[in-house]
Amino acid sequence: MFGKMMNSFYYGKSGKGDFRKEDLPKNRWQLFWEMLRVRFSSLVRLNLMTIAAWLPMIILIGYCISTIFNAMVVSSDYLTYQQTGDLGNLTEDQVQAIVASGIDVERLVGDVIHNMVYTFCLWCIPCILITGPVKAGVAYVTRNWARDEHAFIWSDFKDAVKENWKQALGISAITSVLPLVVYLAYQFYGEQARSSMIFMVPQMLVVMLGIVWALGCLFFYPVIVTYKVSFSQLIKNGLIMAVARLPQTVGIRLLLLLPVALCAAAFLLTGSLIAFLVLGGYYILLGYALSRFIGASYTNGVFDKYINSHMEGVQINRGLATESDDDEEDEEDEENNPASPQ
Repeated sequence: MFGKMMNSFYYGKSGKGDFRKEDLPKNRWQLFWEMLRVRFSSLVRLNLMTIAAWLPMIILIGYCISTIFNAMVVSSDYLTYQQTGDLGNLTEDQVQAIVASGIDVERLVGDVIHNMVYTFCLWCIPCILITGPVKAGVAYVTRNWARDEHAFIWSDFKDAVKENWKQALGISAITSVLPLVVYLAYQFYGEQARSSMIFMVPQMLVVMLGIVWALGCLFFYPVIVTYKVSFSQLIKNGLIMAVARLPQTVGIRLLLLLPVALCAAAFLLTGSLIAFLVLGGYYILLGYALSRFIGASYTNGVFDKYINSHMEGVQINRGLATESDDDEEDEEDEENNPASPQ
């Protein structure tokens, strides 16, 4: 019984066929919603299966947020105590410790944020590095689902990881060190810009480099599992497609950040960390797999436009109704229902 349950969890239920020709979506928007409806429960299983790779990052984010939040509370309560004498959430020992240490409470939050950003960027290196192979496996499964093709949750994921882990690890290695490099370079050129405004140019270039790479990450892993290319070609093609479809790629990235934006807005309005707990629960249950599925639906269309349509013998618009499907359907109708003699 347990074996059957695990097989059902990893592989899904059998007998769920693809769309019939007459049911095929007419455009990618219809295809996305139909595939999301069909694969929703599978996305939850895929997310629960792969979220372990992201637990270190979730813990890191939670630690940084809670540290900053505590600093904000201490700073606010101490300033209130100075003005009114009300301790609030502080204790006498805490007040004495703050006075003895000579901490500038008005700058406390800014200093803590600076330290936490540095800590976050530093620990991002191992946290992001380990996710590369997992991203490749998820990219393969969601790519197939997004174009109405079958993929086993566990076996196809495992095979994709085994076949593409080297290139995936290379991309995650670059991605892992980039936040620290961008942050340190931004701080360095920012200090230099105080004496000469010309240093704002490299400062902004560093920021743009980080943004372009983040946009390219939307394409890197789908390219890895779809095409046989060298590592340099992988990076080149991913960045070119990100820039070629810049408005759409930025829009997709902003859409994927919408849950985070809603969480931040809820926190600013309520001042409660419950919003971040809800966000963490969302990503543990569904969020990561859903974001990969949205990205796959987008990149499948870009691949058809810029790559597949220029490759001989490669099928495009998979999962969509085409004129050839209509012609074949008409021929089948004529064979099954021949015209009666006059």
